[in-house]
Amino acid sequence: MASPLINRLKTFKKKCVISAIVLALSLLFAVLAGRLSAQEAADYNSPTAKFIRVQVLDEAGSFPLRVNGPYEIIDPLSNNILERQKSLKTTVTSSKKGIFLGGKNFEFQKLLIKPVGEEGVLLNARRFRGDIYIIKKKNSKLSAVNLIEVENYIKGILYNEASHYWPLEALKAQAVACRTFALYQIEQNSAKDYDVTSDIYSQVYGGKASERYRTSRAVNETAGEVLTFKGKIFAAYYHATCAGHTEDASLLWDNDIAPLKGVPCFFCKESPHFKWHQVLLLDKISSKLSASGQKIKDIQKIEALEKDRSGRILNLRITSADKTINIPAKDFRNIIGPNVIRSTNFSIEIADGDAVFEGLGWGHGVGLCQWGAYFMAKRGYDHKRILEYYYPQAVISKMQ
Repeated sequence: MASPLINRLKTFKKKCVISAIVLALSLLFAVLAGRLSAQEAADYNSPTAKFIRVQVLDEAGSFPLRVNGPYEIIDPLSNNILERQKSLKTTVTSSKKGIFLGGKNFEFQKLLIKPVGEEGVLLNARRFRGDIYIIKKKNSKLSAVNLIEVENYIKGILYNEASHYWPLEALKAQAVACRTFALYQIEQNSAKDYDVTSDIYSQVYGGKASERYRTSRAVNETAGEVLTFKGKIFAAYYHATCAGHTEDASLLWDNDIAPLKGVPCFFCKESPHFKWHQVLLLDKISSKLSASGQKIKDIQKIEALEKDRSGRILNLRITSADKTINIPAKDFRNIIGPNVIRSTNFSIEIADGDAVFEGLGWGHGVGLCQWGAYFMAKRGYDHKRILEYYYPQAVISKMQ
């Protein structure tokens, strides 16, 4: 005769099995009923699944939208299904009282388009996994936000942030940095309608069209890996080429932690972006500065006031015939254009109405040096060693 303890254990096991069956059946019924796609059901059952909101369109008067398969239109506030159809091909516009699409006016300021299945949504001819929020703004313009599982989001950006032909360990290091940066933005932007944008000011995201085999492999092989410092996610910045020393983040932003204080880099010397050269008309510089609020014309001199330990300029002095302005070098770079003035590590000469810039590196210089990671991987370093080098004292943890 079995003991009471054994009987209790058997009962407990039966309850666990029944609970698992109930969960599996509920997910299956949700898929069959169209409430979840098969991928979403898998994500829901995953302990590491996390979703991110990516703004893929903003300030639009209208835009084309297509779903090649069943879909639902949902009110995000109540979660009520407003419409369920077999396919959708429409132009989304703002109406007086709400949002117009699919031949109907929905008197809501925010709608959720939920495709059923793996086809996703075509928006402006770009295919996106996951769901799409359509938001009518106060100025009656429209924005579109892609709600997507984080791992699929990383697959949609990695190809745009690093070449898929690069060594796999470099791609894996980049994947961890991108995932960490994404999770940090989720924490920071919970009060907004989106966590990240899809451009260079967050991470360049192209949706499903940007996925490639090798970059997706790098994401899969590092699934859930993130960087933490003292148990917390941090902004794992990265850039193309540091040209000898990464930057101290506290000199650019309010972010003063050990992993972002900067390190010497001996690996990116062969980067195609190690050196750069640019010639600009002084009139063009004064025009851009004036448009930004820094009114100045007839520039005679541009000089560095001070540099940091990495060699980057902190502040510039710009002199004309009748005035002098001081401006942070990072602001000057953003005003003129971050792809024109590729870094703040430069020298300037004035000659015949031109400003001649000779510079080193590309990017703000904080965190992972991408070309440094490339050459480290070529030398045999794995992605963990690469990350440990560029983010000292950071720990590789599993996403919570």
